[in-house]
Amino acid sequence: MMTDVLGVWPENPHQARVLRLLRDDGPASRAELGEAVELSRSKAATEIDRLIERGLVETVGPAASRGGRRSSIVRIAGGTRFLSVSIGATSIEVAITDGELRVISRITEHTELRRGPTAVIGQALELVSKLRADSGTTRFTGAGIGIPGPVSYHEGIPVSPPFMPGWHRFPVREMFGTELGCPVLVDNDVNIMALGEKHAGIAKSFDDFLFVKIGAGIGAGIVVGGSVYRGANGCAGDIGHTAVDDNGPMCVCGNSGCLEAYFGGAALTRDALAAARSGRSDQLAEQLAEAGTLTALDVAHAAAAGDPVAIGMVRDGGRRVGKVLASLVSFFNPGMIVIGGGLAGIGHALLAEIRGVVYRSSLPLATGAMPIVLSEMGDQAGLVGATRMISDHVFTAADAPT
Repeated sequence: MMTDVLGVWPENPHQARVLRLLRDDGPASRAELGEAVELSRSKAATEIDRLIERGLVETVGPAASRGGRRSSIVRIAGGTRFLSVSIGATSIEVAITDGELRVISRITEHTELRRGPTAVIGQALELVSKLRADSGTTRFTGAGIGIPGPVSYHEGIPVSPPFMPGWHRFPVREMFGTELGCPVLVDNDVNIMALGEKHAGIAKSFDDFLFVKIGAGIGAGIVVGGSVYRGANGCAGDIGHTAVDDNGPMCVCGNSGCLEAYFGGAALTRDALAAARSGRSDQLAEQLAEAGTLTALDVAHAAAAGDPVAIGMVRDGGRRVGKVLASLVSFFNPGMIVIGGGLAGIGHALLAEIRGVVYRSSLPLATGAMPIVLSEMGDQAGLVGATRMISDHVFTAADAPT
């Protein structure tokens, strides 16, 4: 029978540290945990016993002998379940993880953000109910929610999201919290993906890096000292609305010449349709005739097939992204840049353009040891990142600031 850990918090920073170690590194012996949190054997035993009593961790067997009295192996309680809800521009993805943030079950469904927050969140909660029934999960330790727009993190609400009519200041956290009955945190999807990369991705060993999502929108998750930097009001990293040409096309934010207006999903779709209808791209024209519409992914496929117009779109977009990132590299000096999101599937053609501009335009001291790589996590980054966010919150001493 699963232990119910809902509403139980670590009592002090030592217990919080033990929980985070078990989450990040898996089961460990009492002796190893005591050394990691720099406690005496007796003090470590006391803290771990308290965690066991309160249902937060459990013993799973004896540890290998290190001489003297044999230690035991402990792990995060088997009943720990975190919920991840990722609301995207056209889809909702819901997943349940265990205490070590391994995905146990997941489900995806198409959605339309313009239906409004009540309808979309209602749809998400229906998926949660289905997943809960299918997996036998009764209660959640916490839930992390990602949405594709600016978020006031401390309030748990979106603020003026450009392509989400009706979502401004909607009480997203409150609505989920009321229905789920557990702690809930809400953040911008890019920040959450950055956390996923930090927890289990290619950036796991880096404490200072940029995660850049290129999809329907363009944004950056800024990780400093191992934690997401959100800025004073939660909108740090919104690079998609950096002006790259004052005389450029109108952006959904109301300004002209934003990066997103050149290379976001809507921009690529716009340019692809123009190329197909004008006859400049045979590949895109054929796809339009066959499907009746085009998407940004069609540009990616056409570029991969060698279509020169599509390749030109990718190169132009990559150069523009690279110029914005070059400025960030000079300002922030990250240890790594990870490129993710739906359009990262364009692959190395896009990566090569971004790398070329960044490495040419930034100081050698900043880029000499700084890799620029594609994410290897795909859509798992957001799922894992959302549960990393809420588990960081839950695995914090009850009297500590969060």
